[in-house]
Amino acid sequence: MSAIPFVRDLTFDYGQADQVSPLVQRVIANNPGPFTFTGTGVYIIGDKTCTIIDPGPNQADHFEALKRILDGRELTCVLVTHSHMDHSPLAHPLAQWAGCKVYAGGPVIPTECEVRLEAGDDLSFKPDETLTDGQLFQGPGWTIEAIATPGHTSNHFCFALREENALFSGDHIMGWSTTVISPPDGDMGDYFDSLEKVKSREFSTIWPTHGPPVTDVAPFVDGYITHRRAREQAIIDRLNAGDRTIPQMVKTIYKDVDKRLHPAACHSVLSHMIHLVRSGRARANGDVGSLSTEFTPL
Repeated sequence: MSAIPFVRDLTFDYGQADQVSPLVQRVIANNPGPFTFTGTGVYIIGDKTCTIIDPGPNQADHFEALKRILDGRELTCVLVTHSHMDHSPLAHPLAQWAGCKVYAGGPVIPTECEVRLEAGDDLSFKPDETLTDGQLFQGPGWTIEAIATPGHTSNHFCFALREENALFSGDHIMGWSTTVISPPDGDMGDYFDSLEKVKSREFSTIWPTHGPPVTDVAPFVDGYITHRRAREQAIIDRLNAGDRTIPQMVKTIYKDVDKRLHPAACHSVLSHMIHLVRSGRARANGDVGSLSTEFTPL
């Protein structure tokens, strides 16, 4: 399996605003875990007039910290990359406090699979306004562009800060780990397309919602793409070796990965299998969207 040049070193204090670039502050929520790393990184763009990306979980201490940091500033809008429980629940309470609107790619398609993820769907979330690809948000000295990046979820958007050639990538690209592609909402074919879309923009910095920034962007994105292609080949190899179920494949392919992440791995392998079936490289002997289906090579 190809190596991705992960970055995991991060110094911070929960609930404190760190000035991470001339136009950007980051506040990290105290919700660490196997799918959130050190917690949800909330980004504030701008000074007295600002916007915020992925306000995170609706935790009282986290909400109070954001209100303290934003006191005396004009929050023009709340932007959400996607509706998972570690990204979107605080969006509407914060927007109501600030008197602004919430923008996101739309409500989530619930993921109904036999194995659930720890970072689940925010089923109650619905934006005030639905984003469109290329939509702009502006304030004094800053311009944010919404970029549709379906794959991790169908409603996933990244946000580009034009003045710094920086991308706020949500869970589309993470510096500390790969992301989960969980059907039916997640789609591996869409994810490959979205990775290529981000690659073509040649960003200088990527700010994931979890973990530290990626500053050597081109080889990192290439590594992400190569990793996914190699994972796809590993699945084909397991099919040719006689594995017929996704748990069998995960047990071998992810043998060196924390077993707490194996349920998430099952979802990503399922997404790969759906992509392989759709592209005519494997056969599903049953419901292609089920983790219990048996697969055979073509």
